[in-house]
Amino acid sequence: MPEPLIDLSDIHLTLGRGAARTDILRGAVLRMEAGETIAVLGPSGSGKSSLLAVIAGLERPTSGRAMVLGEDVAAMDEDRLARLRGRSIGIVLQNFQLLPTMSALENVSVPMELARRGDAAERARAELEAVGLGHRLTHYPAQLSGGEQQRVAIARATAPHPQLLLADEPTGNLDAANGAAIIDLLFERAGAAGAGLVIITHDPAVADRASRTVRMVDGRVAG
Repeated sequence: MPEPLIDLSDIHLTLGRGAARTDILRGAVLRMEAGETIAVLGPSGSGKSSLLAVIAGLERPTSGRAMVLGEDVAAMDEDRLARLRGRSIGIVLQNFQLLPTMSALENVSVPMELARRGDAAERARAELEAVGLGHRLTHYPAQLSGGEQQRVAIARATAPHPQLLLADEPTGNLDAANGAAIIDLLFERAGAAGAGLVIITHDPAVADRASRTVRMVDGRVAG
């Protein structure tokens, strides 16, 4: 059988020390097979974003086994993690995270250039056209609406054709109409890239579109 995209076992994440010590994840378990889309629901503070950060290698678990795309992300150094993210993991966040001094085209192409993709500019242009921004390639983030900025962020995440796409409340800074369009686009582009999708959301309608829904409660995946 093919390896799962994600295989988290008994993941604990503790931050701070002494009186400031906080247990964020408390034995979280999650397995995701190729072709799945998973929606993660749960109240604020339940550990959803921290779980996504562990999957992306942005947080190292205090204990437990974190296998992502066949790699033990907890055991990798920062250079290897950066290469894994640049090659195989796309990330879309609520606040877009675009570089203000770079055009839309540069925001998408530069990360691929840093990963030494020879076709970075062509791939970036094609992906921006696919998200409806072929006419905005030279515009800077300040010249784009919130919905357009999130489209750039989706293009940046999907242009390398990742195996795994992670989205943390991608519509949190958008109105209802723009949010609905972004969700449509996110599922469509993940499918076009052939990527598994994990999306954190508070919206049951978004969760209904996923092939599976899990709920986090007090740092654990409740299923």
